[in-house]
Amino acid sequence: MRPTGTLRDVISASLAISSLTGADRKRWESLQNALVEVGPVVVAFSGGADSALLAWAAHQVHGVEGCLVATAVSPSLANGELEDCRRLASSWGLDWRALKTTELQDPRYVANDSDRCYWCKTALFDVLEPLAKDRDATVALGVNADDLGDHRPGQRAASEREGRFPLLEAGLSKADVRSLSRALGLETADKPAAACLASRVPYGTAVTIGVLSEVEAAERSLRALGFEQLRVRYHRDVARLEVPLEQLTEVLAQREDVVSAVLGAGFRYVALDLEGFRSGSLNRVLTESEPNGI
Repeated sequence: MRPTGTLRDVISASLAISSLTGADRKRWESLQNALVEVGPVVVAFSGGADSALLAWAAHQVHGVEGCLVATAVSPSLANGELEDCRRLASSWGLDWRALKTTELQDPRYVANDSDRCYWCKTALFDVLEPLAKDRDATVALGVNADDLGDHRPGQRAASEREGRFPLLEAGLSKADVRSLSRALGLETADKPAAACLASRVPYGTAVTIGVLSEVEAAERSLRALGFEQLRVRYHRDVARLEVPLEQLTEVLAQREDVVSAVLGAGFRYVALDLEGFRSGSLNRVLTESEPNGI
């Protein structure tokens, strides 16, 4: 997609940046300096709060010639997320590409051991690196400082391929990303985290198109019922639902519709996790921490 931004968009962005004050002004300056230091970039753009801020900021710093954004398209990306990326890129005047990745053809990824994300990022870099090389640019990813505290082998793969993490290099946490995005008027500031669909599948259970499709269908139906922040964890016949603790009673209030939505996606049983929503809950089974490689 060629950029569609107008002069009005440019002026609006400039005004948003110039209006920053206090901590958000410092956050912007740190991110700007990090992006200048990295140089031209190809941004891995998932449409979430982190990659959205990175893509928007890189576009402001480097312009169209120095910033290409690309979304990896595979069955592990929910269709609604792809449409969000397309819409945001058009709205912000970004030079955007949708690129098919082939991680599901890699038996190491399909096997779904604790290094699944490593092989996913490997497939991502296989399609992004040629673009970066053609533009004399660097692949940049939306990793923030809070991401260092979890099991994320994908970051190790990115580091090995000389990817860069401007948000991290600027010292921004997830809260910083949301605060700065909000101050800049980005609609993604409060967007719920939406990890890839494969993150719903327990280690050791093969990642297949059928499994990912069941998870996506169930989550799509539940969002239609008003549950925006949720995970449907796949346990073969059982769907284990994670929602924020304050919404547990709402799930029970809509019990019949919730059950219908999940069974309609292909599951046989529905379980509600009383611990509530938490990112990376399936990592609990890991017996030892593994380095992020950053």
